[in-house]
Amino acid sequence: MPKTVLITGGTSGIGFGIAREFAKAGYNLYLNGLEPNGEAITAELAAAHSVEGLFSNANMLQPDAIAQMVQQGIAQFGSIDVLVCNAGIQYVAPIDEFPAEKWEAILGINLSSAFYLSKAVWTGMKANGFGRIINIASAHGLTASEFKSAYVAAKHGLVGLTKVLALEGAPFNINCNAICPGYVKTSIVEKQIADQMKVHSMTEEEVVKKVMLGRQAVKDFIPVETLGKLAVFLASEAAATLTGTALPVDGGWTAY
Repeated sequence: MPKTVLITGGTSGIGFGIAREFAKAGYNLYLNGLEPNGEAITAELAAAHSVEGLFSNANMLQPDAIAQMVQQGIAQFGSIDVLVCNAGIQYVAPIDEFPAEKWEAILGINLSSAFYLSKAVWTGMKANGFGRIINIASAHGLTASEFKSAYVAAKHGLVGLTKVLALEGAPFNINCNAICPGYVKTSIVEKQIADQMKVHSMTEEEVVKKVMLGRQAVKDFIPVETLGKLAVFLASEAAATLTGTALPVDGGWTAY
């Protein structure tokens, strides 16, 4: 019987790339996202790989909506075997100018939602004697950059949560790992490139090499396919003893 993966932020960017790899591997897809055409995106991807698909636009800032989303998935598929906590937002500003509402939203979506999601799937995973939780953290879960106080705090917290869940889940065959990517060329990053070009009066190539990838030893964006294939591996039986890790996929950024 096919396993089911729930992916938040799964209808665009990194989340969609991860969803595509899970669909290729034969997993049923339960995707959460904000896109108004999310249901169509999910259905099209599922049909392309002959798996079942379900979409939810549950608000990741609302614990009750998260719990209800999980219950709907269990009712549809029988179980949620793999959880990928990918939903995230970003805001950049100096600490003295950082809006309180941005801090709360970033902590809520990037960190607290992973807690509530994990809590919601935990009972079912324990009962089934199998579960895989994969948190999409960031290189910023292992190191820091200026002007990203909320994002760095949330991603460091996510790595810490990953370790706790790994310890609690081990007796029940529930593994939890974090993937810590460097820059991935999504639509959000492409917008950041355009903004940085204006701010620094640089060409696109200069922004990419000097600003965005300046800390990476390998001066290339991280392919989303790499993250998707790693997530599928972490969900597999082959990764049964791999838990509590924060895996950098960052072109050597955190090797310095």
